[in-house]
Amino acid sequence: MDKQEDNDLRFAILIDADNISDKYVKIILDEVANSGIATYKRIYGDWTSQRLASWKNVLLENSIIPMQQYSYTYGKSSTDSAMIIDAMDILYSGNVDGFAIVSSDSDFTRLAARLRESGMQVIGMGEQKTPEPFISACNQFKYLDLLYAAKKAEEADDDESDEEAEQRPKRRKKQAKKAQKNGKGKSGDAADAAQAQQDAPEPESAPADVEAAPAQRPKRRPGDAGGEIRLVASEELFDDADSSEVEFGEMSKADRRRHMKKIRSTINAILDKFSDDEGWVSLGRMGDELSKRLPDFDVRNYGFKKLRPFLKSLGVYEFDEPDGTSGQRQIYLRLREQD
Repeated sequence: MDKQEDNDLRFAILIDADNISDKYVKIILDEVANSGIATYKRIYGDWTSQRLASWKNVLLENSIIPMQQYSYTYGKSSTDSAMIIDAMDILYSGNVDGFAIVSSDSDFTRLAARLRESGMQVIGMGEQKTPEPFISACNQFKYLDLLYAAKKAEEADDDESDEEAEQRPKRRKKQAKKAQKNGKGKSGDAADAAQAQQDAPEPESAPADVEAAPAQRPKRRPGDAGGEIRLVASEELFDDADSSEVEFGEMSKADRRRHMKKIRSTINAILDKFSDDEGWVSLGRMGDELSKRLPDFDVRNYGFKKLRPFLKSLGVYEFDEPDGTSGQRQIYLRLREQD
């Protein structure tokens, strides 16, 4: 058996079908695959209900086992109890290293805390409506609606790029035919065309008291429209191959301000704790500490794919990046000195 496979963490995926949509199934499985191997894949709900009909189409395709749980009382969910009982049975079996609890329900807060007390790695997944106690009880928490919005935006960009590539030869052919046709005009030569161009009136300039149109604003950034985080010039935002962004998803302005204020405070606390005498902290150390202190931190929630361009976009940190000649590969950052 491959040594790398031996070192992968084994996860039990437990999905609450009552408040999680089937459109998230691919994201759920991919996020667990990023951390280890899915040993158990179970989903809980009342499968006699038409509300869960959409889930039935994806269960076989993804080898997810449906666990039947009848609703004994109207308005009360018995799914939660079934998930909790199964989670504890799996825990005591000793067959897994972690759990992925997929639900936006705060009833799983105590379960997540109990699993962590037993040394389990707990990944929570749900929508932004998930209560804060459940998020804090997990080692990591993934916002499925934000990740879904980011994935759709990326797919739309890819489709647009493919369409542009397909249309490019047709446009070139059309332009070539037009140029050839213009070259065979019955009257007028190149001199006449040049003279006509010289005689053409100059375009009117804008009045002095009218300001030039502002440059096009880049895509939404962390803290925009909120004033919490200063935006930097677009050249700095796009000076890195890793800085390709996707849309911000559906996070509200108030949520963005609240999240960014907490992230800024956490970053500064990490710098105070782990920086050297000159204030530098390695980018790898920063990423590790952020994930420990903020379970729901994920740069994809804010339209980025990598940590470095996200931190650059905040505009208050400077970076020491190797040029490749010294063989150094580690990147460092520190708080930028105020002018």
